[in-house]
Amino acid sequence: MSTTEPTTLTATEILLELVDEQGRTIGTAEKHAAHQAPGQLHRAFSVFLFDTEGRMLLQQRALAKYHSPGVWSNTCCGHPYPGETPFAAAARRTAEELGAAPVRLQQAGTVSYDHPDLSTGLVEKEYNHLFVGISAAEQHPDPDEVAAVRLVTPAELVALRAQKPFSVWFGTVLDAALPAVRELLPGAGW
Repeated sequence: MSTTEPTTLTATEILLELVDEQGRTIGTAEKHAAHQAPGQLHRAFSVFLFDTEGRMLLQQRALAKYHSPGVWSNTCCGHPYPGETPFAAAARRTAEELGAAPVRLQQAGTVSYDHPDLSTGLVEKEYNHLFVGISAAEQHPDPDEVAAVRLVTPAELVALRAQKPFSVWFGTVLDAALPAVRELLPGAGW
């Protein structure tokens, strides 16, 4: 009978849930390994928060991040820990990154994609749970995670996307979340 040594992860190694095409958990993989080409389909989440005037809260990812540094993206995104619900992970990471929990957060569907990031050589192959909601009035971003935040109207978002680099997943998750955004904020122009 053979035995195997238990795998020991260091503090910087984070496990992600691998999923099948229907979003059912099929295993785990280390975060960095899951993003290496050709990529492994894994569970993720994306959050879009808005202020009371209907402006979208964007974040610029910290320059020191190994994945997609310095690009603009949705309010918050990340990966649930194995066994953690996507909703709990979205609320937790939003509070950790922005220093303020959402005032309101609700599910907005799922979307799958396979986007290579040519600037880093990593691959975003994700089964992404989408959330929309209302942001706290003030944020206190963690500088290790967030370089800047900005509130934008739909027209300002179009202009910013023409001028600045955005995450490779941004357009896909935004398009998938827009029906829920329009239900949450009718008349805000989204």
